Amino acid sequence: MPRSPLPQRHGLDAAWVRMPGPSEATQAWATVGAFLHDRLPARAEVASMLSAGEFVDEAGVPLTGDEPYRPHRFVWFHRPVAPEAEIPFPLTVLDRTENLVIADKPPFMATTPRGAHVTQTALIRLRVELGLPELAPAHRLDRLTSGVLVFTTRREVRGAYAGVFQSRAAVKTYEAIAPFDPSLAFPLRLVGRIVKHRGSLQAALVPGEPNAETLVEVAEVRSSWARYRLSPVTGKTHQLRLQMADAGLPLVGDPLYPVVAADAPDDYDAPLQLVARRLRFTDPLDGAERDYASGFALTWPSS
Repeated sequence: MPRSPLPQRHGLDAAWVRMPGPSEATQAWATVGAFLHDRLPARAEVASMLSAGEFVDEAGVPLTGDEPYRPHRFVWFHRPVAPEAEIPFPLTVLDRTENLVIADKPPFMATTPRGAHVTQTALIRLRVELGLPELAPAHRLDRLTSGVLVFTTRREVRGAYAGVFQSRAAVKTYEAIAPFDPSLAFPLRLVGRIVKHRGSLQAALVPGEPNAETLVEVAEVRSSWARYRLSPVTGKTHQLRLQMADAGLPLVGDPLYPVVAADAPDDYDAPLQLVARRLRFTDPLDGAERDYASGFALTWPSS
């Protein structure tokens, strides 16, 4: 795929569609405009964007839609972005180097754009605020989880830092509030096989070879609640939330585990009580020992 001929807009990369070849296409299109109207869902927007010259070819030349259909060629454009409410928690930069930005991500903020969450994501906010168009996440946190998040500043260093997380060389420590069960023996090691099916909000524990492991330690007990220290060995989707709920220790404020809550707007007064508290790793490029901690506090239930 060629590089985008369009610059970022509001921190967002341009989108693209590829015109299929004869063996791939399910129908024939006479013009580029006919293809775009058929392939993209918002037909009214396609017409207005063509009129405004917002679709371009690989050279950045605006398309009118009347051009003959060209198999295997790319069309680039910026998707319209709906207004988003600002998330009422700070996104704090903990450290910035030539290669890295370390952020303290708040709850309710996605790491990267997805679905309805686009401009109010950690990646896009930091790209715009810091003027770093090549910023990219070295790993990810769930939208509802707060805490330490690592970004790379330049394309050429992405692989080195991504390798730190893919090889499990980074030491991650989380904290969470959940019920306290005195019948369980701590420290508790949770091991199982997690799968996440497309279209399902929840991940699931299934029979089979384990691919997820978490060490659970009790840091503090208050009445029927505890603050837990969670040390994941692996990094499966929703791993901590799912494994804790399966152990009978569902995290306070979790709308997905053990039961999916009714679809409702985010309740900023009741965030998920899960923080990526500490992250340690050896910098693969300069050998520095990096150690970062989140400043987000956990809130104990009132009863």
